[in-house]
Amino acid sequence: MDAARVLRLGVPAGSLQKATVELFDKAGFHISDSKRSYLPAIDDEEIEAVCLRAQEMGRYVSDGVLDAGITGFDWIREYNCDVVEVCELPYSKATSNPTRWVLAVPNESKVVKPEDLAGGIIATELVGVTKKYLADKHIEAKVEFSWGATEVKARLVDAIVELTETGTSLRANNLRIIDTVIVSTTRLIANKQAWQNEFKREKIENLSILLKAAIEARSKVGLKMNVKRADLDSVLKVLPAEKSPTVSGLADSEYVAIEVIVDERVERALVPALKRAGASGIITYPLNKVIH
Repeated sequence: MDAARVLRLGVPAGSLQKATVELFDKAGFHISDSKRSYLPAIDDEEIEAVCLRAQEMGRYVSDGVLDAGITGFDWIREYNCDVVEVCELPYSKATSNPTRWVLAVPNESKVVKPEDLAGGIIATELVGVTKKYLADKHIEAKVEFSWGATEVKARLVDAIVELTETGTSLRANNLRIIDTVIVSTTRLIANKQAWQNEFKREKIENLSILLKAAIEARSKVGLKMNVKRADLDSVLKVLPAEKSPTVSGLADSEYVAIEVIVDERVERALVPALKRAGASGIITYPLNKVIH
C-alpha cells in the first residue's frame, strides 16, 4: 500500500472509546482490538487507526503526526489547536447531549456565584479554558491542574471545574453546580496540510458523511405497512405531517405499500394509530445511516 494513500486517523481512547467504536460500526467500519492495542485493526486498507486520549488528539493532528482525529471541542480550545474542524459529531459516552465543564462546589459551601471564588483555589484538568473563563469574568483565582479524581478534591480546595454529562456523579458526591464554563461536543478534525491533499481530504469527507449519517440514524426507525387504497387518506393523515412517505402499488390492486422514516420517540404511539386507521403488515426496523 502506498503510504501517500493511507489516512492516519486518531480514535479516542478512554471514556469515549466504546461509543466511538460502536458509531464506526454503524457507519460501516469495523474496528477490532481497540481495547488491547493502540494500533487497532480497521477493515479499510486506506485507513490506519491509532488510539490516543482525546486530550492529546488535537496536538497530534495539529503537528501532522495524525491526518485526522476525533476529539472534544473542549480539548481543541484547551490547547488552541490549529486544525480544521471538519464537522460536529453530537455523541458522547452515554447520550447524544453535549457535555459540560461546570464550576462546582460542595453543597455546604458558602459560594453561590463565580465571583465568590475571588482569591480562592480551583482544581481542574481543563486549566487553560478555566483561566480564560475567570479572566473574562474579571475574577482572580488560582487554577491548579488536577490529575483525576477531581470531585474528591472539591473539599480540599474552594471549587472544581469538572466534566459532566448528566450531573449524576456530582450529585452523588454532594456537589452543586454554580456555572457552566464551556459546553463541548465531539468533533472530527483534520490536519491543515492533510486537508489540502486531494486523497486525504476526500477520505476525511467520506468519514464525515458516514459518521453523521450513523448519528442521525440512531434516533430514527423505518416503518413499512400495507394499506387498502380506500384507507390510504386516513393512514396518511396519521403520519407526521413533515414526512413524505413512499407509496407503491402492490400485485393486489386494492392495496398499496407505504414506507416512511420517523423519529423513534413517536413510533410507539404511531403504530397503534396506524393500525386503527387501516394499516396492516406493519414492520418497524432500525436504521444504520440516514443521509440527507
